[in-house]
Amino acid sequence: MTDLRLYNTLTRSKQVFVPAEPARVTMYVCGPTVYGRAHIGNARPAVVFDVLRRVLRHRYGAGAVVYARNITDIDDKIITAADAEGVPIDTITQRFEDHYLADMGALGVEPPDHAPHATAYVAQMVAMIDELVARGVAYAAEGHVLFDVAAFPDYGKLSGRRLDEMIAGARVEVAPYKKSPADFVLWKPSWPEQPGWDSPWGRGRPGWHIECSAMIREVLGETIDIHGGGLDLIFPHHENEAAQSACAHGGAPLARVWMHNGFLSMGADKMSKSLGNVALIDELLAAGWSGEVLRLALLSAHYRQPLEWSDALLTQTKATLDRWQGFLRRSDVAAGEVPERVIAALSDDLNTPDAVAAIARLSRLDDVAGMRAAMGLLGLLEPEGEGDAAIDAAVAARVAARARKDFAESDRIRDGLAAQGVVLEDSPSGTTWRRV
Repeated sequence: MTDLRLYNTLTRSKQVFVPAEPARVTMYVCGPTVYGRAHIGNARPAVVFDVLRRVLRHRYGAGAVVYARNITDIDDKIITAADAEGVPIDTITQRFEDHYLADMGALGVEPPDHAPHATAYVAQMVAMIDELVARGVAYAAEGHVLFDVAAFPDYGKLSGRRLDEMIAGARVEVAPYKKSPADFVLWKPSWPEQPGWDSPWGRGRPGWHIECSAMIREVLGETIDIHGGGLDLIFPHHENEAAQSACAHGGAPLARVWMHNGFLSMGADKMSKSLGNVALIDELLAAGWSGEVLRLALLSAHYRQPLEWSDALLTQTKATLDRWQGFLRRSDVAAGEVPERVIAALSDDLNTPDAVAAIARLSRLDDVAGMRAAMGLLGLLEPEGEGDAAIDAAVAARVAARARKDFAESDRIRDGLAAQGVVLEDSPSGTTWRRV
């Protein structure tokens, strides 16, 4: 089988991926901070690493991949949202976690094997912070505990930035209790009205960065095979994770491969909540775009490259997917082996545009078995549910009614399907259907 080559942010090169234990391939991806609805840019890492998980399972076996994606359910933005509504923070976090999972499910993203919640691992975070203090790489100051970046010579290696450059233009908080502006918070005090936990440094709550390090160690182990997330997490989040984990583990790295997906943009700007230029997933679904269309659109560009989100992209993607799904519905041939050309594309650092081009070629070759297998690997096949056969039969009956010019019967069938949430689409190549 073709070697799997992945781009490692740490080495800035593509390299052959060889897991430490082929029977237990470990991957962790930074998940959502649950205080608001997810936009389509938030879905890109979920979809990208869902595809990678499928590729790893195909290569190493369905039970060989252990995938964790966390939920950050304690954060200042969550506290602010809860205060604004006058409700406990878990009211906010549960609401938006439920929304997030529903949105990801609509995009065909399978649940992770582990979904650790930050609030359930505070004891492990406190223990790791205590280790860092004992090792002399963290210090307590005014109710805070901070990581001393000067104590870790490799700080900046992941992001490729020198320390002075990071301090000059970075998202660092200047505070009088810090030894250096680049030192980052591991623990901070909570006011009486804020959520907090007891610790050796007083009642407080963890900083953002320590969460992932502690949960990774607890759920997956000290050194994992793959750590993923968005490009914006390289610095400071992943840089800080790498530093504190290496120090807590006596120099052992947190991850052997670091992977980061590029941004989505709308126009000239990166899609972000702070700019207000976001397309919410639930609104896109409500507008009639199916989860499969959204997923394929996200996979239309290489994951490390920027992707401009637009109605034109969605329209083009829908037309492509409709052709493929219509082609498959006209045949009952089962899925076969995933064609080597598709495997080769995905093995080249998840080159999904090449994989999509290979699927298009399979359709031109009338290779139904290969198409089903390839689309399944990318998570693009609608699940076969009860009632699909009945819908297919109804569509066939409508086609027959139209052929005999019985338009009243044709309209009756169409309206009945519409009442079930099934939309029919007629084209010169035939009639296809989709659920809305």
